[in-house]
Amino acid sequence: MASEFVPHIYQQTSINWVMDHPKSGLFLPMGMGKTSVTLTAIHDLIYDYFKVSKVLIVAPIRVADSTWPSEIHKWRHTQDLTFSKVLGTSKQRVQALMQEADIYLINRENVVWLVDYYRSDWPFDMVVVDELSSFKNPASKRFKALKKVMPLVDRFIGLTGTPTPKGLPDLWSQLYLMDAGERLGKTLTIFRNRYLVPGRRNGMVVYDWLLQPNAERRIYDDISDICMSLKVEDWLEVPECQYLNYEIELPIKVKYQYRRFKNEKIIELSDNGVITGANAGVVTNKLLQFTAGAVYDENYEVIQIHDCKLDALEDLVEAANGQPVIVYYYFKFDYGRILKRFANLNVRTIKTPQDVEDWNAGKIDLLLVHPASVGHGLNLQDGGSIIIWYTLPNWNLELYQQANARLNRQGQKESVRIYHIIAKDTIDEDMLKSLDKKDVSQNALMEALKISHVPLPSSIGKTEHDKKALKEITL
Repeated sequence: MASEFVPHIYQQTSINWVMDHPKSGLFLPMGMGKTSVTLTAIHDLIYDYFKVSKVLIVAPIRVADSTWPSEIHKWRHTQDLTFSKVLGTSKQRVQALMQEADIYLINRENVVWLVDYYRSDWPFDMVVVDELSSFKNPASKRFKALKKVMPLVDRFIGLTGTPTPKGLPDLWSQLYLMDAGERLGKTLTIFRNRYLVPGRRNGMVVYDWLLQPNAERRIYDDISDICMSLKVEDWLEVPECQYLNYEIELPIKVKYQYRRFKNEKIIELSDNGVITGANAGVVTNKLLQFTAGAVYDENYEVIQIHDCKLDALEDLVEAANGQPVIVYYYFKFDYGRILKRFANLNVRTIKTPQDVEDWNAGKIDLLLVHPASVGHGLNLQDGGSIIIWYTLPNWNLELYQQANARLNRQGQKESVRIYHIIAKDTIDEDMLKSLDKKDVSQNALMEALKISHVPLPSSIGKTEHDKKALKEITL
C-alpha cells in the first residue's frame, strides 16, 4: 500500500531547488531521499505546472530496473506517474520507447544507443542522470552522446552523493551537462587553463592535473548558483557508525614474496606460476591480490598464497554471534574462497530482488557481494548493521562510500560497524590512507555547496614457524 510522502525540511529544500533551477546538480549523500525528491519534482512539473511532458531517467541498470519503479509505487502522490523500462535487447528497448509514459528508465550503457536511435528527433524535454559522476570522463562515449542532445532538453537534474570521487578535475563534464560550459569553461582545455596545472607528466603526456592556488574556492563560487549540497549529519539523526581496522600479520614468507614483487615487478611463485607487473596499475592490483591471499598468474590461473584474511573473516563472523553480515570482496577468487570457508552458513549474493527481500527479512547469514554490484540505490539497512571489507575497492572512493551506505543510511536502527581487514605494512594501509585523503577533498566540495539552515533538535616474528619459512626462501 502506498505511503503518504511528508518531506523532511531538507527534502522540501531540495524540491524547491529543483523547481527553481531548470538545470542543476543535486549533490545529496546516500540515504537522504534523492529519488523521492526527484519524483516529487517530476510529478509537480508534469501535472501541476505543465512544464514537462516526457522524462528520461538514466541510472545504473539495477537501479533503473528496480529502485525507481519501487519508489514510484511507494508514494501515494507519485503513483499516477507512468513509466516504461527501456532495458533488455534492442527489440525490447524499441518496444518500451513506443509505449506512452511520463518517465522512461534506461541504463547508462545504452545512452549512446538511445541518442543514435532518435538523432535530431529527441523527444525528452527533461533528463535526470542518477549518479552523475558516472559521466565524469569527458572522453567517454556516454558523455559525448548526452552532450549532443542537451540543447534539446529544457530541464536537467544531475544526482550524486559523490561528484568528485577522485578530485575536483572530475567536475567539468558533469557541469557541462547542466550549463554547456558556461561556468567552468566551454572546453576541457579552457577548464584546465583556468583552474588546473599539470601534475605528473612525460613530455606532452600529462598523467594527472593539480589545482591552481585558490582554484578550489573559485570553483565552488562558480558553481554554487546551480549546484546544491546537503550533509547527513547536519539534518538527520543517524546511529553512530564505527570504522574499525582488523589488522593481520602476513607470514614471513609471504612478506618476502610481497616485497620482492613490489621491488622487482616479477616473481615465480610455483613451477609454472610467474607473476609480472607491466605497469604501476598491474603491480598495484597484484599487491592487493597478495594481501587477499591468492594471485592470478599470467595464464589467469589462481595461485593460493595464504589464508590469513579468511581466518580473520572467520573470527569477525564468529564475533558477530549470529548477526547477519555483509562481506565486500574485490576479486573473483575471493568469492570462491569465502564461499568454501563458510559452507556451513547460509551464504548468498544479490542476483534478484528476492535476494534483497530475504536479506532484509533476516534470512541470510552472510551476504557476499562485490561493491560494484551493490553500490547504488539498494536499501539493505533492515537486514543488518555489520559490514566487513575483505578486500578494499582498489582506490575507488565512490564504490567504498556507496557500498557502506547500503547499511549506514536513514532507517537504520542500530549502530553500524564497518570493519576493514588490513594486512600490516602492505598496500592495504596505503589504500585506506588514500581513501581518507580523497574523502577530505569530497567533503570540502560538499561543505562549500551546503545550503544554510536552522539546526534541527538533536534527539616478522621469531616463532619456529617463521624460522622454518625463512629456510624455504631462496635468496
